[in-house]
Amino acid sequence: MAKEASEGPEVFAVSATQSVSGELKMPKAIYTVARGSSDAAANILSYEFMRELGIPVTSLPPSVFSLGDGVALEGTAVMVVSQSGASHDLVLSAQGASKMGASVLSLTNKPDSAVEEAADISLSVCAGPELAVPATKSVVGSVAAGMALLGNLKPSYGEDARAAANALADMELNHPKSAELQAAFLRARHVYVIGRDTGYGTAHEIALKLKECCALHAEAYSSSEVLHGPLQLATNPLMVLILDTGLEQTQESLDLAEARFRAAGCDVHRVRISDIGLENVAPAAAAAALLMLLYPVILSTSLALGLDPDAPVTLSKVTQTT
Repeated sequence: MAKEASEGPEVFAVSATQSVSGELKMPKAIYTVARGSSDAAANILSYEFMRELGIPVTSLPPSVFSLGDGVALEGTAVMVVSQSGASHDLVLSAQGASKMGASVLSLTNKPDSAVEEAADISLSVCAGPELAVPATKSVVGSVAAGMALLGNLKPSYGEDARAAANALADMELNHPKSAELQAAFLRARHVYVIGRDTGYGTAHEIALKLKECCALHAEAYSSSEVLHGPLQLATNPLMVLILDTGLEQTQESLDLAEARFRAAGCDVHRVRISDIGLENVAPAAAAAALLMLLYPVILSTSLALGLDPDAPVTLSKVTQTT
């Protein structure tokens, strides 16, 4: 996991600047199909696509195709995100979406996978072999591949993707408060991971990694939704990790959440891309940068707990679900 996470900046740079074979007609909506870390990457991309294209982008559960007969998809695109491209329910989703009239897009890490074979347009995650069970560089590469695809749909965005590739290629992977964050994780029993916009998908991925690698109970929330019922858990000992992509429109919401949780006495930590001097990058790239900053902290926390982050005892690299 350490080696693979360290390769994230290079993977991002290659994936974000790849050429896209084929031209995709602008769909009236895009649906994403994915699970686990890939679903977190899809969530990040959904906000970026909606902002740039002005069309709805939302998630479809694979069970619509693996357990049901599918839904009407004429004039839409379905983007299947999968590290392996081999999970049975995702293969059925790609095949089923095509039968229901969608243009199928695949973001996968393994060439000639079953998901890729069912797709009209395929992009590589460009991560190469990833052996650790917790996905790291492939998640970063999935976000970057989605940015390359967005550049195909909106050519002016291609400049943003290339600029982000240059900015992240040399980014510092050691957050200045890594030791402080690790200490907070080690004493935590319950964690809220909070983000907004592309930071929301980032929060889902970090919460998942805390569960996978550290066996730590963690939940992801939007900074707006968390101030409703979930705020009540602040009456118990609670660590709050706020992920800040630097997007101006999200600052008020993140600031309010931070203030409310601090007032409730929670152990609050806010991680910003500006902490390492990174600013003015596309929000999806900022989300990927936050992932790359936090993966090493989660890894070191797992090791400090005496766990094996490469091979969590209950997990496997490819999960077959229906």
